[in-house]
Amino acid sequence: MAPFDLKEEILRLKKERNAIILAHSYQTGDIQDMADYVGDSLGLAYKAQHTDCDVIAFCGVHFMAETAKILNPDKTVILPDADAGCSLEASCDAGELEAFLKENADRNYYVVAYVNCSIGVKALADVIVTSGNAVKIVSQAPEDRPILFVPDQNLGAWVGRQLGRPMELWNGACHVHMEFTRDQILALKEKHPGALVVAHPECTEAVRLLADHICSTEKMIPYCTESPASSFIIVTESGILHRLRKLVPGKEFIPAPTEQCSCSTCPYMKMNTLEKLYLALRDLSPAVELPEDLRKRAEAPLLRMLEQSKS
Repeated sequence: MAPFDLKEEILRLKKERNAIILAHSYQTGDIQDMADYVGDSLGLAYKAQHTDCDVIAFCGVHFMAETAKILNPDKTVILPDADAGCSLEASCDAGELEAFLKENADRNYYVVAYVNCSIGVKALADVIVTSGNAVKIVSQAPEDRPILFVPDQNLGAWVGRQLGRPMELWNGACHVHMEFTRDQILALKEKHPGALVVAHPECTEAVRLLADHICSTEKMIPYCTESPASSFIIVTESGILHRLRKLVPGKEFIPAPTEQCSCSTCPYMKMNTLEKLYLALRDLSPAVELPEDLRKRAEAPLLRMLEQSKS
């Protein structure tokens, strides 16, 4: 099937299924261009919560489609590739977290879970956060309870530093953002002396200290739009470059290097393709299915996040 025909078939099936196509900013450019909405985890959660479509085709990784299903139990949620996982999600096992909380029950932890985690971890959390709202949400945490931040230790450390509040951090991290190194960013800054460094808070502290601005992928767009600078070194997954170049024309966006290559790519995010999206819409499979009791427990901290994000 020719690419043009494939796109036409996706649009036809989308209309036939009364579907919405949601895509994360780390998806390939052709998928982003087919989507009804492209954004970060927070924006995608809002769209999933408020859509009136019957089918949600979620082009991202598994925990994102799972989050959409948690918020929309009566809708069909499909993920083009069911094997699209997440190294950060895998770094925090729900069973291990539950055992840790039981062993430390006397501490009465207030568990803050980054949305990049499984439904089992979400069900154990008091509130969920994204990189875009973590500071705001954690600032509303009870003062009389110690915070346990899971699973991303880098994001947690950055949030704690912003608020001046100590938190215990789970030993988890995103393998993509861990690849960026201080020496490589310094070398790129020397090559592009006028470029500003914009980094995701999932990066290590050594990299964050070199950044001119630290923010979520979604907030990179207004920052680069409004900045008087004309070139930027982008320190996050390479998929965001498509949106930046599309939405902020006339400026230069330089992918930060990693040990392996000149750009950093999440292999899980790139597992979704237009052909897999077409097949998922055609067959309504792979579909996300969740045990209702677990879904309800995970829904409560998600709804708490969405509500606190508005305040």
